[in-house]
Amino acid sequence: MVDAILVRPARAFVYCMTNDPTFGELYKAKAILEADLEAAIDAFIADPTTVSFTIGEAYTVDPHAAVAASPFATATMAQANSSEYVKRSFVRMAILLSKPVRVGA
Repeated sequence: MVDAILVRPARAFVYCMTNDPTFGELYKAKAILEADLEAAIDAFIADPTTVSFTIGEAYTVDPHAAVAASPFATATMAQANSSEYVKRSFVRMAILLSKPVRVGA
């Protein structure tokens, strides 16, 4: 089921957000803020065992499961010589690809 369709004829771009969006889709739709996403990344970097983090007022993410589901993020976090920037980038990617849990749902 599709919640919203945004059509931009000038670019022939169609964006659909389903009833079960990823954090990436919510981010594109401006339903979550950059500051909230950065806070989730900071929480995981500080404590990789973090299993629940509230993003905004409506969603929670399990950063540990998101990173564990991404082979690239898992490998990057395991490498001692990976820079902070690279680690943050892969954690960000893993979170954006994960599915949120609605608070109170």
